[in-house]
Amino acid sequence: MLKGKVAIITGGTRGIGFSTVKKFLDNGASVALLGSKEETVNQAIEQLKKENEEYNVLGFYPDLTCEEEIKTVFEEIKKHFGSIDILVNNAGISSRTLIENYTEEEYDKISDLNIKSVFTCSKVAIPYLKEKKGVILNTSSMVSIYGQPAGVMYPTSKFAVNGFTKSLARELAHYGIRVNAVAPGVIETDMVKNLPEETIKPLIQTIPLGRMGQPEDIANAFLFLASDMASYITGIILSVDGAARS
Repeated sequence: MLKGKVAIITGGTRGIGFSTVKKFLDNGASVALLGSKEETVNQAIEQLKKENEEYNVLGFYPDLTCEEEIKTVFEEIKKHFGSIDILVNNAGISSRTLIENYTEEEYDKISDLNIKSVFTCSKVAIPYLKEKKGVILNTSSMVSIYGQPAGVMYPTSKFAVNGFTKSLARELAHYGIRVNAVAPGVIETDMVKNLPEETIKPLIQTIPLGRMGQPEDIANAFLFLASDMASYITGIILSVDGAARS
């Protein structure tokens, strides 16, 4: 579905991001995965190469909020692969902190990674995407629609991602660039797997499909939106949550 395409995926070393990297590679794309640390990026590349040594994948670990670093990395990716067709802004951090306990440091950390990095990476990618009528995809969350009982800055940041997605889709449509987001529900990532059973069971009971989502479920949604099958879809927030609504 992505044969000949070049994708950049932030937060690509684990969970949803890693699953999306693998899904894109399995569908013919060349992928540059971006992570926060050299060690985790190298581990992800090593794991992928063990699964398929033919995967055309590179790894980088820039500061996603630093425009100059992103420019340098994206230009290197363009020189290596020949183009940039798809940007997946997946990197982010969650929060469960009560508002009375928020520090300025935590507020800034969430805002920088969940909002500023999406803005910065998208801004830098646009000149490349104009050449290819490319695609920007953002990771939102079900809590961007329904909120959550603590950690207010996480849903706030994802509300911002939704607004960014819808607005940028309108701004870039005349270039043929599509911009969409996927809003995952409760997904069985490593973090969720480590929760105690008494926490997980009530979560599952709120999901009409009767199970947590898998990272691959979200990767499949990204694959569809990145592909030409979604050529007339832009400006949407696609919920992938098993019909969970709380």
